[in-house]
Amino acid sequence: MLKDSFGRTFPYIRLSITDVCNFKCGYCLPNGYQKDNSDNRKFLSAEEIGRLAKGLSELGVCKIRLTGGEPTVRKDFFDIIKILKNKTGIKKTVITTNGYRLDKIADQIAESGLDGINISIDSLNRETFKKVTSHDRLPEILKGIERLQKLNFKNIKINAVLLKGINDSEKDFNEWSSFIKSNEIDFRYIELMQTGDGLDYFRKYHVPAKIFINYLNNNDWVVQTLGRNAGPSKNYIHSSFKGKFGVIAPYSKDFCKSCNRLRITARGDLRLCLFGSTGISIRHLLQKDDQLEELKDLISKQLNFKKESHYLELGDTGLTKNLSTTGG
Repeated sequence: MLKDSFGRTFPYIRLSITDVCNFKCGYCLPNGYQKDNSDNRKFLSAEEIGRLAKGLSELGVCKIRLTGGEPTVRKDFFDIIKILKNKTGIKKTVITTNGYRLDKIADQIAESGLDGINISIDSLNRETFKKVTSHDRLPEILKGIERLQKLNFKNIKINAVLLKGINDSEKDFNEWSSFIKSNEIDFRYIELMQTGDGLDYFRKYHVPAKIFINYLNNNDWVVQTLGRNAGPSKNYIHSSFKGKFGVIAPYSKDFCKSCNRLRITARGDLRLCLFGSTGISIRHLLQKDDQLEELKDLISKQLNFKKESHYLELGDTGLTKNLSTTGG
């Protein structure tokens, strides 16, 4: 089992498979995807991802989340899922997506064996959604979710970044409440995080997650105990609702104490934290099957350098210029 010097274990990996995203969300890529000409390395191949996942599974990792950018833009996206599900020993494979093709690929997702999907939807209001993402795709995404439900795909979650004056009103909260009352879907608000390129946006739109937590407390929602390989969300349940609410509050006290995940970038760099100031390439150990022991040894030793906290509250954003670069 992967373990750091603070006693935290890491059964969960967030693996970016591309930096590319076709949306222009204000909190991530307001000007759209811009290629980083200072790094000409190609994205990890499906074969490299397979070797990486096999090594991670032997280190006790049981869950991998594929992220981006937008992971479904890769032409070999479903090939990667097939490899992870059938050839690596990883027990649970899930994805995070903006859902832009969800209505078209819902059947393939259901058939692929994926264990879960997180979809980014910052508002149920079509115009607000368009304002945040620069895309008028909300109806297509909701249609895709309906299709997944008809196909009996169970583990569906929706994420929204909490933004001041955009989706932080009681009206917004009530709309999501109505949505999950009759839908077996979990909805989570993520508190806006400062990034290297996003200080002005952060200052304008950041609002503490506490405002949504207060809403939950005032409406009889009860905190649910986390599972071993759960993500960072603090989840709430209500006896009258099919779905759940969740809150990811990175500025809350002791947020990092329960950290259970590491990150790997689309070009093969291991990152110990989303907002860490260091990273190390492990790609040179993904070229041959007989490099597995050396790969596992390198990853294990890097855990000695993981810090106790991300120090976001001090304004330290590390290497993260925007969330797409590290699969935020």
